[in-house]
Amino acid sequence: MKQLALLALVPACLLAQTAPVQTHTLDNGLKILVQEDHAIPNVAMYLFFKIGSRNERPGITGISHFFEHMMFNGAKKYGPKQFDNEMEKAGGNNNAYTSNDLTVYTDWFPSTALELMFDMESDRMRDLAFDPKIIQSERGVVYSERRTSVDNSNYGVLSEQLEAAAFTAHPYHWPVVGWPSDIEAWTMDDLRAHYKMGYAPNNCVMVVVGDVTADQVVALAKKYIEPIPRQDPPPPVRTKEPEQKGERRVTVVKPAQLPLVLVAYHAPATGSPDYTALEVADTLLTSGQSSRLYRRMVDTDQLVLSVRAQQRPTFDPSLFTFSLAPRAGVDPARTEKVLYEELGELQTTPVPDSELRKAKNQLLAGHYRQLKTIAGRANLLGSYEVFYGDYRKLYTAGDDIEKVTAADVQRVARQYFTAQNRTVATLIPEASPAAKKEVKQ
Repeated sequence: MKQLALLALVPACLLAQTAPVQTHTLDNGLKILVQEDHAIPNVAMYLFFKIGSRNERPGITGISHFFEHMMFNGAKKYGPKQFDNEMEKAGGNNNAYTSNDLTVYTDWFPSTALELMFDMESDRMRDLAFDPKIIQSERGVVYSERRTSVDNSNYGVLSEQLEAAAFTAHPYHWPVVGWPSDIEAWTMDDLRAHYKMGYAPNNCVMVVVGDVTADQVVALAKKYIEPIPRQDPPPPVRTKEPEQKGERRVTVVKPAQLPLVLVAYHAPATGSPDYTALEVADTLLTSGQSSRLYRRMVDTDQLVLSVRAQQRPTFDPSLFTFSLAPRAGVDPARTEKVLYEELGELQTTPVPDSELRKAKNQLLAGHYRQLKTIAGRANLLGSYEVFYGDYRKLYTAGDDIEKVTAADVQRVARQYFTAQNRTVATLIPEASPAAKKEVKQ
């Protein structure tokens, strides 16, 4: 990316930085972040509940994801489907997602609907309905989603097996969507206890960005949400994943047109100083057609159709995962070999200044683009508040990227991309010679 293109994005970051974020904590523990932006008459409201699959246990896995669905299925004042219907009538829309660590609800709406949104959000935070018929229906919906996203997805089923092998003790071992037998077995007591613990106001950070004033937001929060009592928070996750002492391998044989290879390395949590250096390494290796792995594996050697890497924000140490999609006729082991060669190059040879500059520009540009919209800012403010413990770190993220040196990239590559620290999962098409060999063994 040209330096001029990067500089064109900087004013968006500066604009977001000069619009102050005002904070307020209600008596019941709900923390509110408000950033006024009157450029357009719209509002982004994000609610970050600090409850995810890491707060589950065997027997109730997937229950956090289930509540992502249930929160749209009616409460005391607004019945089934009314949340969506009322929001659409007011000109807004919404979404939600569940991760290992969080369940996040995202609302976008005209500023004229601000009080309506507080009314509806407080209703489902306080008085969610537990209608047995709706619960059973939604259980079927979640089970169907699991079949689509995991059982009938090559990447989904392989990724699930990879994480189950990479984590032997920590709750990241089980999938966010839950194990099938647990989805079938949640009891009403399980559901009520999880809701009470996870959806209490003191377990939530609310972020409001857009055509509002902080006084407006705080007044409505006091009216609608402050009367909701606080609850005991989720118990702390005490289990730490033991250090891996050797490579682990998983093989999945299923109907597929082509093989798939996932290579995961244990990596630090988001708050670690090494996290940003690994982001730079990721960008160098896989971001765009000029990245190292794309040039080598897709263009030059023509071994794979695609190569990607992923490092997700997490509270606890997680995984840095490479995804390789070998071309027809290419031995998956050959793609692994080339990946390890390129990682070895990163470990032994300092990254040239020009290549490091390009990677930093790509990261900075992506960061600034998110700050250009009220939705992007709401998401980033909340994410930095929950993962780093301080939303203000959002405004030093660019400095953190700039501080990463070639020596830092080389150091984290040496520390984390080692054979004893990796888990490899390979999907082999059922009718292939390799699959027949696997069966015989």
